[in-house]
Amino acid sequence: MLLAPAIPSHEIVKERGMLQFLERLSQGLNKILMWVGGGILAVMIILTCANIFCRVVWLPIRGTFELMGYMGAVVTAFALGYTQTKKGHIAVDILILGFSPKVRRVLDGINNLVCFLFFSVVSWQIARYATTLWRTGEVTETLRIIYYPFTYAVALGCAALALVFLTGLLKSLLEKEEGK
Repeated sequence: MLLAPAIPSHEIVKERGMLQFLERLSQGLNKILMWVGGGILAVMIILTCANIFCRVVWLPIRGTFELMGYMGAVVTAFALGYTQTKKGHIAVDILILGFSPKVRRVLDGINNLVCFLFFSVVSWQIARYATTLWRTGEVTETLRIIYYPFTYAVALGCAALALVFLTGLLKSLLEKEEGK
């Protein structure tokens, strides 16, 4: 009873429907972001190979280092949520495994809450920064391209990760109720 007050059974059914919707939304969004990130990664590979070839033959491609940094940030951000859904992030759970399933559920709920709040704030702050870049007209040094779209993309990746943590939090709350 540490995570949620008693909820009538008809309310649990409504919440379970909302949870299923959020899970489908989260999974769909993260799969799309993963595919887009994979496409960007392929572009990065092609650009790197082309730059190596051009460097040997004539001159390197101008701005390659700059583009790699921005595209790398987007690829990383887009992979965060999908990796979390697959439990692919590093987790040190040697201490947690010693607790009872009930305590693990509570700790999992707390972890999901803290991570959801953190990545929500991170996403919001990055989006605010991107808006500032957009309004001021900031451009990259070498290629003079606008880079607020890259910043908004990173904010989107963090928001998708926050959505994964939100669904995890709701799952842990509903599992608590079902266990009664």
